[in-house]
Amino acid sequence: MVASMKARDAERTSTLRMVMTALKNKEIEKRGELSEAEELQTLTTMVKQRHESIEAFTRGDRPLLAEKEAAEIKVIEAYMPKVAGEEQIRENVAAVIAELTASGSRPGPREMGSVMKAVQAKIQSTGLRADGRQVSEIVKAELAK
Repeated sequence: MVASMKARDAERTSTLRMVMTALKNKEIEKRGELSEAEELQTLTTMVKQRHESIEAFTRGDRPLLAEKEAAEIKVIEAYMPKVAGEEQIRENVAAVIAELTASGSRPGPREMGSVMKAVQAKIQSTGLRADGRQVSEIVKAELAK
């Protein structure tokens, strides 16, 4: 925050202030300190909101506002773990399905929820993060095989 203020980077400073305010509001709402996972969840929510805003501004023919939201996403994502690539997600899905197959019968579409939880946990344990929608699509495709 201080570095962006000294550099007179107004966009970065305003975005960091917004992030700090959101985290503080979440602490007040919880009435206690936030865990690292809760902080990450708050940042993820902020990024999702920005993506929705970009879509709305694009449909409303407001490119300048869409660019501003995109710049905010870049600043917020700098403080988040890296995003897992599609290949890494596929590897984790295959590993989870192999583990579940080894412990019993091969999971089908009905076990999608348990597979999703296991895959997300495995991805987070590697220090990465993944978009739930993308993971869901890959898990569906693998379970349909």
